[in-house]
Amino acid sequence: MTDGPGVEDLLRSLAPQVLGLLARRREDFDACEDAVQEALITAARHWPVHGIPENPRGWLLLTATRRHTDQVRSEAARRRREERVAREPAPAAGPAGDDTLALLFMCCHPTLTPASAIALTLRAVGGLTTAEIAAAYLVPEATMAQRISRAKQRLKARSVVFEVPVPGAPDRSARLGSVLHVLYLLFNEGYTASGGSVLHRADLSAEAVRLARQVHRLLPDEGEVAGLLALMLLTEARRPARTGPHGELIPLAEQDRTLWDRRLIQEGSTLLIGTFAKGGGPGTYRLQAAVAAVHDAAARAEDTDWPQIHGLYELLEHVTDNPLVTLNRAVALAMADGPAAALALLDELAAEDRGPLAGHHRMHAVRAHLLEMAGEAASALRHYRLAAALTTSTPEQRYLTTKAARLYESSRPPTG
Repeated sequence: MTDGPGVEDLLRSLAPQVLGLLARRREDFDACEDAVQEALITAARHWPVHGIPENPRGWLLLTATRRHTDQVRSEAARRRREERVAREPAPAAGPAGDDTLALLFMCCHPTLTPASAIALTLRAVGGLTTAEIAAAYLVPEATMAQRISRAKQRLKARSVVFEVPVPGAPDRSARLGSVLHVLYLLFNEGYTASGGSVLHRADLSAEAVRLARQVHRLLPDEGEVAGLLALMLLTEARRPARTGPHGELIPLAEQDRTLWDRRLIQEGSTLLIGTFAKGGGPGTYRLQAAVAAVHDAAARAEDTDWPQIHGLYELLEHVTDNPLVTLNRAVALAMADGPAAALALLDELAAEDRGPLAGHHRMHAVRAHLLEMAGEAASALRHYRLAAALTTSTPEQRYLTTKAARLYESSRPPTG
């Protein structure tokens, strides 16, 4: 009998390869994706009992081809022809890596919303079931199924071609940017969940790292691909120290750095150095990875090179208009030069921003931290409470509430 988890890992790795091959041959992504999902379910039931076949990818491709043929009610002759093709060696239809990358480009097409692209990527490329994706995002399975179905229909309506845009193609840069953005959002949701009772969703961030590794293997000379993978590794290395025994949030300055994963830090740092050695202008992900590397290089919080981090955020502001970058720069500025200049920067950001930071809990949380540094306890307390009321993450809410309670107690006049 075959070990269950081993079968699950194998199926997850084979899913995008089989879907890529079938989609390339049939040019009907929606129906092919359904057929592959049925083949995966069949394998998950069959292989643990009867053993993994000698050619598991061929087995899945043959099963998926049969399912697809049944779905479209093809003639018997076409079924025999497709089954013969399914038994041919995979290279005849192109390298499996090319098919995986083509799937990523298709699922992360700029025409889709980020939420739809993430869901479709997790199912088609990540090999997760609709139920697993729905559970990860705390929505009903039917809701997630509709989201995925709408995404597939949108791709079909736009006649999105199953291919990797060639170098120099007009839309290659935009589509690669969409792929990286989706993986970035997926990792962030796994590393710091936007809502719910837990801080981490390790399965999501692990899947983002796995997919980023695939993209890097297929596009080793793309600096921003390597930069994104480096950023993920350097950030993921700190996960073991981010929560306490009861799942409570532990901020960076208070983490036990001996718990950080030095193997991931070394891998991410080496990857990052290699991207800058190849030249080219600094990109969003490489600069963020550089910030993470500076943090990871400090053995103690007080050893952090805040002026360098502030300089990196200044560079990052030139390549992105994300107000979160300015918010992070304000923190670095406060740590390097004191809270007064940082609070002034925050006031400028609050006056200018009408986007995602307007009324965001992070704006209030950072302001509270800076005000506390400046000794303005009453104002800091008010913003800690505002931030706690606005966040939808239970661990973040508890952390902010605890900060407010401790500040309140420390600022009360002595009695007796």
